[in-house]
Amino acid sequence: MDINGASAIVTGGASGIGEAAVRQLAAKGAKVVVADLQADKGEALAKEVGGAFVRVDVTDTAQIEAAVTKATELGPLRALVNSAGIGWAQRTIGRDGEFSSAHDLDAYKKVIAINLVGTFDACRLAATAMSKNDPLESGERGAIVNMASVAAFDGQIGQASYSSSKGGVVGMTLPVARDLAAVGVRVNTIAPGLIDTPIYGEGEAAEAFKAKLGESVLFPHRLGKPDELASMVIELVTNSYMNAEVIRVDGGIRMPPK
Repeated sequence: MDINGASAIVTGGASGIGEAAVRQLAAKGAKVVVADLQADKGEALAKEVGGAFVRVDVTDTAQIEAAVTKATELGPLRALVNSAGIGWAQRTIGRDGEFSSAHDLDAYKKVIAINLVGTFDACRLAATAMSKNDPLESGERGAIVNMASVAAFDGQIGQASYSSSKGGVVGMTLPVARDLAAVGVRVNTIAPGLIDTPIYGEGEAAEAFKAKLGESVLFPHRLGKPDELASMVIELVTNSYMNAEVIRVDGGIRMPPK
């Protein structure tokens, strides 16, 4: 699918994997809406790539709608990349046998709301706009790429909320792809492994920590680069025969219990 001259939306697009996806989509000629909470970084990136920034909290339907509307003003919306997400680590129960020490339920709900419900909300709204596009010669009207995690399969101790949310993203890939096949919109999901993003911090200590993490990767023995994830995003957007698939991009890692 040719996205030159079309518009695209990347949630969580101001940094990390999302930023790399924004840059690579723009390099393919797409007008990209950077949908993020980080206004300073998002606005600077959008200006750099010739796109637009829309402040989006993915738990707010009206803000997602605003991003979709903005995208359609830039060109036919052909691509959505759902990269916004958060993490949370806490064991299911505490050590003292008290109900109050069990996993924070509000934290669990927040992770689900952002990572899973927010992803689905963006899918349903963007796909609605895509359904009104004129079909391309291939019959396509658009493509959606969701970001899950290897935690959907190899969830570690303390990752109940995060793994639940990402497992939900994996689980909805096929049914949503089946729903949207009727209008020529493809849906695929990427499950990243350990990726070098700002979440790990900066400095000598951070670099040593990342190097230690990288030792657990089968090959190569390092963290993945955002550009390596973004290249898969581009493949899933542009390859017209990729649909309803979940692809691990993880260097072969299988996460241990902790």
